[in-house]
Amino acid sequence: MTETDDQTPAESTNLSALSDLCTPWCIHVVATLRIADHIAAGITAIKTLAEKAECNADFLQRVLRHLVYKGVFVEPTPGQFALNEAAQGLLDPVFLDLGGIGGRIAYAWGSLLSAVRTGAPAYHEIFGLPFWEDLQAHPDVAASFDALMGSAGHGTPNPEVLLTGDWEEVKTVVDVGGGTGALLAEILRAHPQIQGTLVDFPGTVARAGSVLQEADVSERVRTVGQSFFDPLPAGADLYLLKSILNDWPDREAQLILSRCAEAARPGGRLMILGGVLPDGSVNSLLTPEIVLLGGKDRTLNEFRELAHQAGLKVQAVGQLPSGRFAVECHPM
Repeated sequence: MTETDDQTPAESTNLSALSDLCTPWCIHVVATLRIADHIAAGITAIKTLAEKAECNADFLQRVLRHLVYKGVFVEPTPGQFALNEAAQGLLDPVFLDLGGIGGRIAYAWGSLLSAVRTGAPAYHEIFGLPFWEDLQAHPDVAASFDALMGSAGHGTPNPEVLLTGDWEEVKTVVDVGGGTGALLAEILRAHPQIQGTLVDFPGTVARAGSVLQEADVSERVRTVGQSFFDPLPAGADLYLLKSILNDWPDREAQLILSRCAEAARPGGRLMILGGVLPDGSVNSLLTPEIVLLGGKDRTLNEFRELAHQAGLKVQAVGQLPSGRFAVECHPM
């Protein structure tokens, strides 16, 4: 199929644009081949670009010309390509690389029909294993996922996560499913009196060292490599669940909350950062969680019921300085 200047009804044009799979795949392909990096290094002719990227020059040129038409890259003279502002975003495109987590997310959308029909993720139909098991089986992909979830993917997190009270009464923090420790590191850097525990899969916490050392807090952090479905380190003042519950269906989310309720000391608290929406919100966003894990956001009322079943009481709700809606829970 080729582009045409023929006029079409607006409805047809819009639907055609919305259903275009060509452009996203072209983006992923040139990202994986590091075409933008090669051009930035001075390799601009299609033949030498293809040689450097170890691919077919004719096919690569057709892909690049499609992207030029869509506004990504420019072709100043035939067969010579250059970066424009849009293409600058493809420099070092770790999270678009089809060999890493970007590829897992891209291919996983092919399971959406099964997910919609069954109400459960069908990730395993594409990759042979459920999402977390697949990451454990492929450490390189897991490492790119950890990077996407950390500062490299989401920037430096805001350490101000409390809705009530102050930090003087917090001596110990457990970040449950905290990845490579970006949030915990910022909290400890801002509050030198606090000791921290980072809980995540063994391979993930093993990659936390550089993050904690860069923040100069590694001596105040204990890393625990385990699933958060197992009993958690007990007796802390504050437990954190950031961008965790929205990954999971109700049964698993309730179990995670139960583990936090069991572990918290009397008077301790749990902060839910993400995955809960104010009542009355309409969540119309379709996020990768639906095809990766079958997770979902929940309204505050829906979350209250889940928390109650897990032995938790909602104590406070509100917006953090970061703009994130948060919920504070206490064990019942």
